[in-house]
Amino acid sequence: MLGWTVYISFIGVLALMLMPAGRPRAARKVALLTAIVGLVLGLAGTLQHKIGPEIDTVAKVPWIPSLGIEYYLGADGISLTLVLLTGIAAVVGILFSWNVEHRAKEFFAFYLALIGGVYGVFLSFDVFLLFVFYELAIIPKYFLIAIWGSTNKEYAAMKLALYSFVGSAMVLIGIVAAYVVSGGHTMNLLELAKYPFPETFQHWAFPLVFIGFAVLAGMWPFHTWAPTGHVAAPTAASMLLAGVVMKLGAYGALRVAMTLFPLGLVAWRDVIGLLAVIGIVYGAMVALVQKDFKFVIGYSSVSHMGFVLLGLVTLNTIGLSGAVLQMFSHGIIAGLLFGVVGRMVYDRTHTRELPLLEGMRLSKTMPFAAGTFAIASFASMGLPGFSGFAAEVQVLIGAWTAFPTYAVLAGLGILVGVAYTLRVLQKSFFGEAVPKAEELTHAHPLPPISIPERIGAAILIAITILIGLYPKLLLDLIGPSFDSPLFEGLRKGGLL
Repeated sequence: MLGWTVYISFIGVLALMLMPAGRPRAARKVALLTAIVGLVLGLAGTLQHKIGPEIDTVAKVPWIPSLGIEYYLGADGISLTLVLLTGIAAVVGILFSWNVEHRAKEFFAFYLALIGGVYGVFLSFDVFLLFVFYELAIIPKYFLIAIWGSTNKEYAAMKLALYSFVGSAMVLIGIVAAYVVSGGHTMNLLELAKYPFPETFQHWAFPLVFIGFAVLAGMWPFHTWAPTGHVAAPTAASMLLAGVVMKLGAYGALRVAMTLFPLGLVAWRDVIGLLAVIGIVYGAMVALVQKDFKFVIGYSSVSHMGFVLLGLVTLNTIGLSGAVLQMFSHGIIAGLLFGVVGRMVYDRTHTRELPLLEGMRLSKTMPFAAGTFAIASFASMGLPGFSGFAAEVQVLIGAWTAFPTYAVLAGLGILVGVAYTLRVLQKSFFGEAVPKAEELTHAHPLPPISIPERIGAAILIAITILIGLYPKLLLDLIGPSFDSPLFEGLRKGGLL
């Protein structure tokens, strides 16, 4: 059933490409139906999963037998958590894109192709298959930004693609080297995780693969593609970039680099932790001085993804579980923030400049957008009752156990995060009214928030509150995954 999350996405792509041009309403309906079916399949697969360390086999057949490569799809609690995130992001992104008219069928075809690639990454347990799906997810990103984006869209699309492909090349070198060193018999992730790679090999293979993946996770100093890409991307693509695409990098770092090369992880752990903390603080401080609404959210994503990377290198169950929960939480919250900024505000006011928005006093003309952004801001700040609080507390506790100094610095990043969030909330919606700006707003009334946008916002708000109030729903799913055979190398080395 879970395998059909991948298949149905590409079936949706085919259906859209076979449709006649000039039917945007039909294209939207096909895309939404496809995304809803994918989400339902993900939910059904999650409910069927027996909580524990076992990895469910979804599909396993020879693919390239001469190289030992299999079409091997599987799922554990980590996979299922991110599959659910992908399904939610896919549905809500389409609801926030209900206004797309220009080449709508191509837009939604690229959109569903990206979703299909993401599902494939999260379900792959053959390293080569994972890499193939990972590359499939990069191509649609480029076209979504280059064709439907704004604000230096060609530059942003090319920068994102170049960073992604450089990172991918690093990953490919690492996994091919691992394949050769292990005897060249299999790319099965579980089998490779059992192989005792030489320590000297792990010392250079680990950073190559980890950083290659972490580029896509917005790891400092390889993060600069992220804010630029977020700003240029259309709303749905921004929601996907921050919501699920950045998670591909963190997932690959955890699933491949950390499990195959535990001795390399030991050697580079402190360095990775330091880079993560720098990303947390740097992203927050740069967000604090931005004047472009979307750049604030873009740099905040870099900061929040730093918590994911910090949680990964804590190497204790509470920190690792917090990292995965943060992937889910940030995906929901960032999607909501970009939905408000890109669709509700920018598409109506045609500006993202905070000084201009401040004079419009949007809390009066767009009360629903103001309320939604306020809730998203509280969730982003990590206030209790929202998913961000549960995730960041876990990461900080895990980090305090592993390296207290990094935990303190990360805490400072949270304080700066509160400052930039309150600043942008005040300037964008609750600023002092400027007569000329108000006259402009009255002369050209802003279109009302549409029903699809309201539904999409309500879904994301409900989920962040649900997980914030009852994180056990996901933590019980995530935690046992670290007892699976995949993490045996970390346990044997006393790292987990």
